[in-house]
Amino acid sequence: MSENTDALAPREEEVDAHFEPVIKLTEQVDTKTLEEDEQVLFKMRAKLFRFDAGSTEWKERGTGDVRLLAHKETKKVRVVMRRDKTLKVCANHVITSDMRLQPNIGSDRSWVWKVAADYSESPPTAETLAIRFANAENAAQFKAAFEEARAANAALLSGSALSEVKKDDEVKAEGDATEAEEVESKPDATEEKKEDEEKKD
Repeated sequence: MSENTDALAPREEEVDAHFEPVIKLTEQVDTKTLEEDEQVLFKMRAKLFRFDAGSTEWKERGTGDVRLLAHKETKKVRVVMRRDKTLKVCANHVITSDMRLQPNIGSDRSWVWKVAADYSESPPTAETLAIRFANAENAAQFKAAFEEARAANAALLSGSALSEVKKDDEVKAEGDATEAEEVESKPDATEEKKEDEEKKD
């Protein structure tokens, strides 16, 4: 009976389908991350959280490498962290002098700090962030690098503020000198009036 059913069953045709590509990809495009002009000062794997004030709980932002990047020209240091698989930015902010790492309650491998403007999402928002490392040693290394970056950025800011004050003083001094020259070169208005009156007489 099996021989009869095999003979009655239609034979399947083998189809050799071949499709030509619609677009030929010739070269790979380089995507810019805006991190090309920066030097990595610190890099370590961690998990990032943000505090949600509405629900009063910590929400996970992502797991990946947290990096401290220093710009080659401006020397400003910022925190950048991307999620592992998607490479989506989950932290992006400059380290300012008012940022302080506080130990997270009940953990020696976690830190908490406040950010005035985190640029990982649009628009920039004020956030309270927490970061957790694999062990206390890694957390201590992050704190040391963070504090060093904070001091470097504060020195840059005070240095640029001093240079701006000096520039303002120079501009003001030049302006005062120009005004003094103009005053000396202009004759008194009373002298001009006297000369005009003498000419009329």
